[in-house]
Amino acid sequence: MSANGISRRNMFRVGACALTGTALLTEAASAYASDGDASANEAVIRKWYKAWEKKDMDWGPFDAMLADDFTFSSTDGNDHISKAAFKKNCWDNQIAFIKGSDLELVAVKGDEALVKYLCHTVNGKSFRNVEYLRLRNQRIEEIECYFGGTLTYPSAVSSQKG
Repeated sequence: MSANGISRRNMFRVGACALTGTALLTEAASAYASDGDASANEAVIRKWYKAWEKKDMDWGPFDAMLADDFTFSSTDGNDHISKAAFKKNCWDNQIAFIKGSDLELVAVKGDEALVKYLCHTVNGKSFRNVEYLRLRNQRIEEIECYFGGTLTYPSAVSSQKG
Protein backbone atom coordinates (compact mmCIF):
# COMPACT_ATOMS: atom_id res chain seq x y z
CA MET A 1 0.00 0.00 0.00
CA SER A 2 1.16 3.50 -0.71
CA ALA A 3 0.95 6.36 1.77
CA ASN A 4 -2.44 7.43 0.45
CA GLY A 5 -3.96 3.95 0.70
CA ILE A 6 -4.04 3.03 -3.00
CA SER A 7 -2.48 -0.31 -3.86
CA ARG A 8 -0.35 -0.73 -6.96
CA ARG A 9 -2.96 -3.12 -8.34
CA ASN A 10 -5.70 -0.49 -8.05
CA MET A 11 -3.37 2.15 -9.49
CA PHE A 12 -2.81 -0.06 -12.56
CA ARG A 13 -6.55 -0.65 -12.87
CA VAL A 14 -7.22 3.08 -12.81
CA GLY A 15 -4.46 3.63 -15.36
CA ALA A 16 -5.88 0.96 -17.63
CA CYS A 17 -9.30 2.57 -17.39
CA ALA A 18 -7.81 5.96 -18.28
CA LEU A 19 -6.05 4.49 -21.31
CA THR A 20 -9.23 2.76 -22.44
CA GLY A 21 -11.13 6.01 -22.03
CA THR A 22 -8.57 7.90 -24.07
CA ALA A 23 -8.78 5.33 -26.84
CA LEU A 24 -12.57 5.47 -26.88
CA LEU A 25 -12.72 9.26 -26.73
CA THR A 26 -10.21 9.65 -29.57
CA GLU A 27 -12.60 7.99 -31.99
CA ALA A 28 -15.93 8.58 -30.23
CA ALA A 29 -17.07 11.48 -32.39
CA SER A 30 -16.54 9.68 -35.69
CA ALA A 31 -17.93 6.41 -34.34
CA TYR A 32 -21.07 8.14 -33.12
CA ALA A 33 -21.70 9.84 -36.44
CA SER A 34 -21.19 6.76 -38.58
CA ASP A 35 -22.15 3.78 -36.44
CA GLY A 36 -25.86 3.02 -36.13
CA ASP A 37 -25.13 0.36 -33.49
CA ALA A 38 -23.29 2.93 -31.39
CA SER A 39 -26.28 5.30 -31.40
CA ALA A 40 -28.64 2.41 -30.57
CA ASN A 41 -26.29 1.39 -27.76
CA GLU A 42 -26.18 4.96 -26.49
CA ALA A 43 -29.98 4.95 -26.31
CA VAL A 44 -29.86 1.75 -24.21
CA ILE A 45 -27.25 3.29 -21.92
CA ARG A 46 -29.26 6.47 -21.40
CA LYS A 47 -32.37 4.37 -20.71
CA TRP A 48 -30.40 2.33 -18.12
CA TYR A 49 -29.40 5.37 -16.09
CA LYS A 50 -32.85 6.95 -16.43
CA ALA A 51 -34.45 3.74 -15.08
CA TRP A 52 -32.65 4.24 -11.76
CA GLU A 53 -34.79 7.36 -11.19
CA LYS A 54 -38.10 5.48 -11.22
CA LYS A 55 -39.28 4.55 -7.76
CA ASP A 56 -41.71 1.75 -8.58
CA MET A 57 -39.03 -0.74 -7.44
CA ASP A 58 -39.72 -3.02 -10.41
CA TRP A 59 -36.69 -5.09 -11.44
CA GLY A 60 -38.34 -6.03 -14.77
CA PRO A 61 -37.16 -3.03 -16.83
CA PHE A 62 -33.60 -3.48 -15.58
CA ASP A 63 -33.62 -7.21 -16.25
CA ALA A 64 -34.83 -6.58 -19.82
CA MET A 65 -31.84 -4.31 -20.54
CA LEU A 66 -29.28 -6.83 -19.26
CA ALA A 67 -27.93 -9.81 -21.19
CA ASP A 68 -28.66 -13.18 -19.62
CA ASP A 69 -24.94 -13.65 -18.95
CA PHE A 70 -24.48 -10.09 -17.59
CA THR A 71 -21.62 -9.49 -15.17
CA PHE A 72 -20.80 -6.59 -12.85
CA SER A 73 -17.40 -5.68 -11.44
CA SER A 74 -16.27 -2.91 -9.13
CA THR A 75 -13.39 -1.96 -6.91
CA ASP A 76 -15.61 -2.79 -3.94
CA GLY A 77 -14.89 -6.52 -4.15
CA ASN A 78 -17.32 -7.41 -6.93
CA ASP A 79 -15.52 -9.44 -9.59
CA HIS A 80 -17.75 -10.35 -12.53
CA ILE A 81 -20.74 -11.15 -10.33
CA SER A 82 -23.82 -12.56 -12.06
CA LYS A 83 -27.03 -10.73 -12.86
CA ALA A 84 -28.74 -12.39 -9.88
CA ALA A 85 -25.91 -11.34 -7.55
CA PHE A 86 -25.99 -7.79 -8.98
CA LYS A 87 -29.72 -7.57 -8.29
CA LYS A 88 -29.28 -8.80 -4.73
CA ASN A 89 -26.05 -7.02 -3.80
CA CYS A 90 -26.38 -3.77 -5.73
CA TRP A 91 -29.85 -3.01 -7.08
CA ASP A 92 -31.88 -4.22 -4.08
CA ASN A 93 -29.59 -2.32 -1.68
CA GLN A 94 -29.16 0.92 -3.64
CA ILE A 95 -32.26 1.68 -5.73
CA ALA A 96 -34.14 3.37 -2.87
CA PHE A 97 -31.28 5.84 -2.30
CA ILE A 98 -31.01 7.16 -5.87
CA LYS A 99 -32.83 10.29 -6.94
CA GLY A 100 -31.20 10.56 -10.36
CA SER A 101 -28.00 10.98 -12.34
CA ASP A 102 -26.52 13.66 -14.54
CA LEU A 103 -24.71 11.93 -17.40
CA GLU A 104 -21.62 14.09 -17.81
CA LEU A 105 -19.96 11.96 -20.50
CA VAL A 106 -21.24 9.14 -22.67
CA ALA A 107 -18.57 7.94 -25.10
CA VAL A 108 -19.68 5.02 -27.27
CA LYS A 109 -17.57 3.11 -29.76
CA GLY A 110 -19.38 0.15 -31.25
CA ASP A 111 -20.39 -2.13 -28.40
CA GLU A 112 -18.26 -0.40 -25.75
CA ALA A 113 -18.90 2.76 -23.77
CA LEU A 114 -17.54 4.87 -20.96
CA VAL A 115 -19.99 6.82 -18.84
CA LYS A 116 -19.12 9.45 -16.27
CA TYR A 117 -22.04 10.49 -14.11
CA LEU A 118 -22.92 12.57 -11.09
CA CYS A 119 -25.44 10.62 -9.03
CA HIS A 120 -27.80 12.39 -6.62
CA THR A 121 -29.23 10.63 -3.58
CA VAL A 122 -32.69 11.17 -2.15
CA ASN A 123 -31.25 13.11 0.79
CA GLY A 124 -29.49 15.68 -1.37
CA LYS A 125 -25.97 14.20 -1.38
CA SER A 126 -24.07 13.35 -4.55
CA PHE A 127 -21.12 11.36 -5.85
CA ARG A 128 -19.38 10.81 -9.16
CA ASN A 129 -18.40 7.49 -10.80
CA VAL A 130 -17.11 6.23 -14.13
CA GLU A 131 -18.42 3.01 -15.65
CA TYR A 132 -17.25 0.92 -18.57
CA LEU A 133 -20.10 -0.88 -20.32
CA ARG A 134 -20.01 -3.57 -22.98
CA LEU A 135 -23.17 -4.32 -24.94
CA ARG A 136 -24.30 -7.13 -27.21
CA ASN A 137 -27.41 -6.89 -29.39
CA GLN A 138 -28.44 -3.66 -27.61
CA ARG A 139 -28.37 -5.35 -24.17
CA ILE A 140 -25.84 -4.60 -21.45
CA GLU A 141 -23.45 -7.52 -21.15
CA GLU A 142 -20.97 -6.09 -18.65
CA ILE A 143 -20.51 -3.11 -16.34
CA GLU A 144 -17.26 -2.25 -14.60
CA CYS A 145 -17.75 0.51 -12.02
CA TYR A 146 -14.87 2.74 -10.95
CA PHE A 147 -15.91 4.63 -7.84
CA GLY A 148 -15.04 8.30 -7.65
CA GLY A 149 -13.95 8.13 -4.02
CA THR A 150 -14.18 6.15 -0.82
CA LEU A 151 -17.61 4.61 -0.32
CA THR A 152 -19.23 6.34 -3.28
CA TYR A 153 -22.39 4.39 -3.71
CA PRO A 154 -25.84 5.67 -2.76
CA SER A 155 -26.34 4.10 0.65
CA ALA A 156 -22.85 5.03 1.86
CA VAL A 157 -23.14 8.62 0.67
CA SER A 158 -26.63 8.92 2.15
CA SER A 159 -25.38 7.85 5.58
CA GLN A 160 -22.54 10.40 5.65
CA LYS A 161 -23.01 13.47 7.81
CA GLY A 162 -22.45 16.94 6.50
